[in-house]
Amino acid sequence: MNDWNKSWWLETLPGPITPNPAPEGTVKTDVAVIGGGFTGLSTAYHLKKLDPGLEVRLLESHICGYGASGRNGGFSMTLFGLTKGITRFRFGDARARAAHAYMEQAVDYLYRLVQEQQLDPDYEATGYLLVATSKAQEKRLEHDFKLAEKWQLEGIERWDRARLQQEFHTDLYRLGWFEPRCGILNPAKQARAMKALAEREGAIIHEQSPVTRIRRGADRRFLIKTPEGEVQADYLVLATNAYSIAFPELRSKQTPVFTHIVLTEPLTDAQMQAIGWQNRAGVEDARNFIHYYRLTRDNRIVMGGGDVTLTYGTNLDRDLNERTFRHLEQHITEVYPQLRGIRITHRWGGPVSITTDMAPVIGFLGEDRRALFSVGCIGHGVSMTHLNGLTMAELICGKKTERTEMFFVGRKVIPWPPEPIRFAVGHLIRGYMRLEDRLLYK
Repeated sequence: MNDWNKSWWLETLPGPITPNPAPEGTVKTDVAVIGGGFTGLSTAYHLKKLDPGLEVRLLESHICGYGASGRNGGFSMTLFGLTKGITRFRFGDARARAAHAYMEQAVDYLYRLVQEQQLDPDYEATGYLLVATSKAQEKRLEHDFKLAEKWQLEGIERWDRARLQQEFHTDLYRLGWFEPRCGILNPAKQARAMKALAEREGAIIHEQSPVTRIRRGADRRFLIKTPEGEVQADYLVLATNAYSIAFPELRSKQTPVFTHIVLTEPLTDAQMQAIGWQNRAGVEDARNFIHYYRLTRDNRIVMGGGDVTLTYGTNLDRDLNERTFRHLEQHITEVYPQLRGIRITHRWGGPVSITTDMAPVIGFLGEDRRALFSVGCIGHGVSMTHLNGLTMAELICGKKTERTEMFFVGRKVIPWPPEPIRFAVGHLIRGYMRLEDRLLYK
């Protein structure tokens, strides 16, 4: 196992990975993109598609897909922010409806990209199912159905208990929200496919190239220092999401938390028959700290969520949490008692970017519209990050589109306080959400 294999997804990548070389000496470029996850790779790809004459260089501290893009659950879904109710409360009906439309576009765009570019990330157009497993969760889903009716959303199905028991052989599900347009994929394979796609269009990608400093030269160019060189750029894209905590310019705009995943051994044919799940849809429950789970191509169960691990300062070494891993293992058999005794083969964690108001943002550093960033996917970024890359490429190329006019582009972000207050505030929010889950949403 290489030291960058931080998840089972990364272990499934075919063949050994030879990282791209780091920049040496001083190199100049039109656009420098920092971060080799979905956001950065999509931005680099779309910049070259929109303006092939641009020189685009991407800097990744490890290998492309090492961070959250190679460790998440692999859900391509339409959820913007944490919940529809929170987004509506924060921004109102019109903007919350527009956010859902943006996410529908993101899901459709990712699927089309995979098909048209003949990518191979094990994409399955299985749909997405949000389930209620308690009376309080039913109430939360009923609220979402009322919003869907008010917003005149299409492509959403209401599954009652009988339909759920027909599809899934469990007594836990009481009500379901199903979206057929959504899907699941292997996120590490998708990240590496996007790397190859960006390079095919002419983007230059440097791996094992951590950025140690960003400053502005006398000519207003961005000077980006790496251990072995310096990249000078006219435009800068910080596509670092949770890793933005490492950059003083973005430290207050988001905070990272870690979500965790366990993975089972492949299910036998008999076990698959016992649990149903023939539609293979990705599933989430309607708690605050959701459980999210899906099947892999070889019929393993990926079970994630349940709680989060907070970080302090710039420490992003919080992948492992034994208590959460045990909880997730127990939840597999809570949903499916038929699988009691199933073996867990892998456990891992990955960082999620959280803004104070639980909503994403594409922004600019100060008044300089040559420096862009994207943060705050709140754990629902697989499809969003791909479309955000197109949106940021359009902004850099001076194109005005429905995406560049979205309300969350350039919006002001309420800052997180500095440490140790940030850590304390995070614990207060987490404590409240855990208490609510125990009292209402269990």
